[in-house]
Amino acid sequence: MSRQQATPETRSVRLLKVGEQVRHVISELLTRQMVHDEVLSAHSVSVTEVRMSPDLRHATVFVKPLLGSDEEVVLKALRTNTAFFQKEVAGKLRLKYAARIKFLPDESFDEASRIDALLADPRVVRDLDEE
Repeated sequence: MSRQQATPETRSVRLLKVGEQVRHVISELLTRQMVHDEVLSAHSVSVTEVRMSPDLRHATVFVKPLLGSDEEVVLKALRTNTAFFQKEVAGKLRLKYAARIKFLPDESFDEASRIDALLADPRVVRDLDEE
């Protein structure tokens, strides 16, 4: 049997699948409050996206606390408990390497709000209404 060649498309699908699996594991840990941290227990945290490196050794996890409140405090608590998350993800996914996890704030909601504000500008609305 011949081995299929890995194309950029198949690699990216693999990265997306593994990233989604990591996102589900971390979300489940946070939802079930399996992390013994007062800050994380007191806040609802959304894991919006996980981006994996091509070698699957690094995972960048984008998070957003509910309503964006206490973002820095929540990020600090997540970063403090990174070893716990890495251990749990490695145990549940059984990949060749345990991914090193890095937590970052998700800025996409702020960017979407900025774009909405630009589109609501009277000069832009005037130009769009002429059609």
